[in-house]
Parts: sequence; C-alpha cells; structure tokens
Amino acid sequence: MAVSIELTKEYGYVVLVLVAYAFLNFWMSFQVGKARRKYKVFYPTMYAIESENKDAKLFNCVQRGHQNSLEMMPMFFVMLLLGGLQHPTIAAGLGALYTVARFFYFKGYATGVPDNRLKIGGLNFLAVFGLIFCTASFGINLVIRETL
Repeated sequence: MAVSIELTKEYGYVVLVLVAYAFLNFWMSFQVGKARRKYKVFYPTMYAIESENKDAKLFNCVQRGHQNSLEMMPMFFVMLLLGGLQHPTIAAGLGALYTVARFFYFKGYATGVPDNRLKIGGLNFLAVFGLIFCTASFGINLVIRETL
C-alpha cells in the first residue's frame, strides 16, 4: 500500500536550510582556495607535507575543515530532507543549528589548532543526532501505517 506525503508550508524552511548549507560549502571551498595561494599548496595536492612546506599544518587544518564537512554532507542532507517530511520545523531548526555549528567548526579548525573546531562547532554532532532521530521517527511511522 502506498503512502502519500503532503509537503507542508513549513517544509520550505527545510529546503531553505539546505540552500544555506550549500552557500556555506561554497564559502568554505573559497577559503581553501585562498589558503592554497597563501601557503603555496597547488593542485592536485590534497594535503601539504610538513617536510616540504613550513605552513603544512595551517593549510591542512583549513583543508580538513572543509573536507570533513564534505564527508558529513550526504548524511546531513538525507537526514534533513527525510526527517523534515514529518518534523519540518524541528528538522529546519536542527539543520540551521548544524549549519551555524559547521561554520564555527570550520573557523576553529582553520586556526591551525584542531581542538578549536569543537568549541562551538561541536554542536553540529548534537544537531545531526537530532536529525537522525527525526528521520527514524519518520521511518517508524511509515512502517506502523503500513501494518495498521
């Protein structure tokens, strides 16, 4: 039996959070490009080697801040979009928290002191776990509807 899903007006906030994160991702990629020029790490080199570049750690921290955000992005997008189908305002709020926390995660990492990424940026983990619960709730409700 098929389940029909109605997109509420509030789901628009979920979509807007997704767009905000896309802009954040572009901004982070530009920061990596600036760091490449500043620390003289040219393409296609992904990470600088400390024996070859005295600023390797500084560059690598900028690169890792963006790379880690890219690694988490597919899970964030899926959890946001699916969890938002049943809990649009909660998912949008958690998604906004995740996006802001990811900004601070990146800024903290880019200082060259990796532990700085967790000061405020660590809240992104709380937000993504909240989104996982929203998505799990959505999945459970789909299964329950099917069995009733």
